[in-house]
Amino acid sequence: MTRATVRARREYGVTTLGLAAGAALLLAASGRVWVTGELASPGPVAAVPVDLTGGDLTGAPRGLGWAALAGIVGLYAARSWARRVVGLLIAACGVFALTSLWSATRPGALTDSVTRLAADTAGAAQSAAAPELHALGPVMGAVGAVLVLLTGLVSVARAPAWPGMGNRYDRDAAPRPRHAETPADLWKSLDAGDDPTLGAPEPGASAATEPAVRTDSGGDTEPAPLAESPAQPKESP
Repeated sequence: MTRATVRARREYGVTTLGLAAGAALLLAASGRVWVTGELASPGPVAAVPVDLTGGDLTGAPRGLGWAALAGIVGLYAARSWARRVVGLLIAACGVFALTSLWSATRPGALTDSVTRLAADTAGAAQSAAAPELHALGPVMGAVGAVLVLLTGLVSVARAPAWPGMGNRYDRDAAPRPRHAETPADLWKSLDAGDDPTLGAPEPGASAATEPAVRTDSGGDTEPAPLAESPAQPKESP
């Protein structure tokens, strides 16, 4: 294995781990509480605290997290320029996740989200105070989005040189000839996608069909003339 191959495998492994980590952070962030607010109802009723998760504010982190996980399979299965396309899609997921996080955590957007929740749960309820933003959830989502974006850009630049799915999984791949000497070799060649019947000697072939070698008195070797075929008997009139 050459040094370039080892480097390509290492790059592929690190990028895959980074993409998986980014997707996991996006999925985990969508389930955490991002915003805490209070809903006040008309009358002498105490305000009720409400919690909004990242999934309540925007569904982008969860969907993009699953898309990033699918990108890992895409990078492994695709080849050549198709891998660059997959890398571009992964980078686009990272950009979309960042813009969605930025839009969902603006003060006006947080107030609108709490008011919308109040209208859905209790028609007369209103937001009693400015919503409080918890930074851990958005930070996790932002870090995950940046990882997805970076791994997508690295994939665009370096993915064609990475190892991928072998040609044994290609439907149109031509089998390679490989002669099996033992039953174990037969199973190994079948598992590798080779055809043990290609290149095998013809049934009934023997060394007798090969031209003999004649040695003269000087020690030189030369092919002996082939024996003439027996004359066919003539048919009687």
